[in-house]
Amino acid sequence: MTTTIHKLTFTLAMLLAAGGVHAQAGTAVKEAGKATAETAKEGVEKAKEMTSSEPEKTVHKAKASVHKAKAKQHGRNAKAAAKETVK
Repeated sequence: MTTTIHKLTFTLAMLLAAGGVHAQAGTAVKEAGKATAETAKEGVEKAKEMTSSEPEKTVHKAKASVHKAKAKQHGRNAKAAAKETVK
């Protein structure tokens, strides 16, 4: 009877340990998958930058001019709203 209880206890302990190891391995696999996906995205972005026909400075200038135009429009809208509240 004691050996049966010992075997049952040992088997239960092994199953619990195996479940813990499986959970840790699952988390590690998920993290490795995420890291691989991020690395692939970075590689695609770098490839796009390298094959871009426009120099980086030109791209920055274009972004700056768009930002400036949006800021001017925002200023005009704010000024118009201020005039409306005064009326």
